[in-house]
Amino acid sequence: MATIRQTVLFDAPPHDVFEALMDSKKHAAFTGDKAKIDRRVGGIFSVFGGYATGKTLRLEKDKVIVQSWRSTEFAKDDPDSRVTFHLSKRGNGTRLIFVHSNVTDAQAADIKQGWIDFYWTPLKEYLGPEKA
Repeated sequence: MATIRQTVLFDAPPHDVFEALMDSKKHAAFTGDKAKIDRRVGGIFSVFGGYATGKTLRLEKDKVIVQSWRSTEFAKDDPDSRVTFHLSKRGNGTRLIFVHSNVTDAQAADIKQGWIDFYWTPLKEYLGPEKA
């Protein structure tokens, strides 16, 4: 099993990043696909029109999101993977430390690139341009 680690900077406060990840309408707006997110510990989510699903395991407003996560590409007997979003203030923006663990080795490269292409890039555009 593989672990994916990524650090991303956003030109928006942690609250805005948190809301984009946890609010169904905002999530759908930046990803361009359906999202249904029950934003409480134990709540389930379905994003990208059902491509990725899971359950929220830990939630600290504007700071931490931990979720079980699986995609439709997981084999039926594959265990759920786990995603952790750790948000911290960095100047006027946000530093997001992201860890996706328990990913099958066969899927790791595609999933790693998927987070960049389908989350971080459109989320940066949704929240505004990043300042160097």
